[in-house]
Amino acid sequence: MPRRPLRLRTAEADAEVRAGLDRIRAEFSVPGAFPPAALAEAAASAPPSNGRVDLRDVPFFTLDPPGSLDLDQAMHLERRGSGHRVRYAIADVAGFVRPGGALDTEARARGVTLYLPDASAPLHPRPLSEGSASLLPGRERPAVAWTIDIDDAGRITGVDVRRALVRSRDRLDYATARRADGDPRIALLGEIGERLIAAEAARGGVSLPLPEQEVVHAGGGWALKLRGDLATEAWNAQISLLTGRAAARLMLDGGVGLLRTMPPAPAEAVERLRLAARALEVSWPGNASYGDIVRALDPALPRHAAFLHDAAGLMRGAGYTAFDGAPPGQAAHAAVAAPYAHVTAPIRRLADRYATEVCLALAADRPVPGWAREALPLLPEAMQRALRRGADIDHACVDLVEALLLRDHVGDVFDAVVVDVNGDRTGGRVQLVAPPVFGRCDGEGLPLGEQVRVRLEEADPARRRVRFSRAS
Repeated sequence: MPRRPLRLRTAEADAEVRAGLDRIRAEFSVPGAFPPAALAEAAASAPPSNGRVDLRDVPFFTLDPPGSLDLDQAMHLERRGSGHRVRYAIADVAGFVRPGGALDTEARARGVTLYLPDASAPLHPRPLSEGSASLLPGRERPAVAWTIDIDDAGRITGVDVRRALVRSRDRLDYATARRADGDPRIALLGEIGERLIAAEAARGGVSLPLPEQEVVHAGGGWALKLRGDLATEAWNAQISLLTGRAAARLMLDGGVGLLRTMPPAPAEAVERLRLAARALEVSWPGNASYGDIVRALDPALPRHAAFLHDAAGLMRGAGYTAFDGAPPGQAAHAAVAAPYAHVTAPIRRLADRYATEVCLALAADRPVPGWAREALPLLPEAMQRALRRGADIDHACVDLVEALLLRDHVGDVFDAVVVDVNGDRTGGRVQLVAPPVFGRCDGEGLPLGEQVRVRLEEADPARRRVRFSRAS
């Protein structure tokens, strides 16, 4: 029974992975090189510095995954009485992109940056996304600076947004930030992050603590790992969510904008989850919300992991909602438990450039630029299409490496946890203990949330599929 993490180490295996990734690129029409006209615009563009507030003396820092160069955000945090002030500088991509130009047209077609394990397909050319627009340390950069004050309960008490000049001091990644004992910036980020997490819980918001599968190339080979949220990553996410909530409120008050929305789960879906909790012996007191239950669970425990996979079904229907005039009937994002907008990743996500421009105009009490206002109704469909392609590519890459890792182990028996069961009880889905593979499993009466032994029946890299059966 294989227990050690499997890794594709040989030159032949490396070639197979890369060939498979190339097939995925072709299958999902991943964009390649930028048109010459778009590259020329990216190289020539330089937003004016006049009219910007000078924040170059503010010691901003960035916090991103290791090796990232497309740095959208930099932050500066401070205490103010019993509350805090968050300064969040966002790359001012709109200052580099001429509305209606070749670069704008290409970005609209791409929608988002697409990430594959061996390379990304950026939304904007690298000289811009990893150079002139990126908030790299020690470089003077144009930015959109949000200043958000919160009280001791994590509630927003003041918001300001304007164009600025900034100079980030340090580039941190999640792992180094976790080891940065004594760094007052990380201590303050934790203080604010935990306060915002508590405020989210009080509003009824919820984030599923499910680790994500990730294809990695390290140690001379390809492998899969489960990427769980580090505390620093969760705190960092709360700063972005805070800014998105401030932006949504600004747009709703101004009567025009683009929201990221998700409807609440239907009552019958919540009731089905209650039944699953009972079957998995997960305690759900009558007065506890769905979010209260999720926050108390440990995904490392088999029954809890199965419940969390079931709970993911409640987080459906996320999309974008444009409005101009009356606010939309469904303005909130159920997981955030508040109105929310995407404004913090314009280098990597198209919608953020437009929503940010709306916020800047509303905050300055001036008309929203026509190019931004006219695009709002077109963005929901374009973004959904781009995000769906990104998710499909992520799944395809993981499925490819799963099949390649297990191809030579057909017939072997693995330890696994049952994370889902078909309605007719003839099979379900399991997660192997090692390597972290998910796959279909045939067999009647699979015990949801229990550890079982499964036999690998199929591992087909061409079809990107693995299949198990319950071992006797």
